[in-house]
Order: sequence, then structure tokens, then C-alpha cells
Amino acid sequence: MTLLFPNESRYYDVALRAVRFWGHDGAIEAPFFVDENALKELLPPGAGIDEQGLLTAFDLNRERIHAVAAKVYDRGRKGSYDLRPEDF
Repeated sequence: MTLLFPNESRYYDVALRAVRFWGHDGAIEAPFFVDENALKELLPPGAGIDEQGLLTAFDLNRERIHAVAAKVYDRGRKGSYDLRPEDF
């Protein structure tokens, strides 16, 4: 099956210092975490390195993040998936 991202929800997880979102492979829901350091590289000029700035970076780069998430997912199935700077 193809990994899809029908749910546009995302939130910043302070404890993990990452933005969490979900992909779906049929009936399987896969949680993803975009590392704060990866998002910092995607920040638009003038954006703060705070929760709002990181969520803005996610929103502005959603298609790219979903493409990277699909590649990471295809590497092998597991409980959750971390997207790090080197994945971009």
C-alpha cells in the first residue's frame, strides 16, 4: 500500500523536541516525529526557534516532509519514525 497523510493534524511535543504527525498505510496508522534540528533547517527567514516557528516550518514544508517520511517508512516497519536532519 501507499503511505498517505489524510490527517493534517500535527503538534509540537516539548518532551521529544519534535513535531508529531501521522501517516496511514491502509488501516495502519504510523506516527512520525520531525526532529527540532531538522525543522530548524527548514525555518523561513525571520521565524523564531520556538513552538510556533517550528510548526510554521512544518506547515510550509509539509509536502517535502511527507516525501521524506514515505522514504523513511519504506526502509522498514516499526512503531514510530524519526525524521532527522540527515534524512532531508
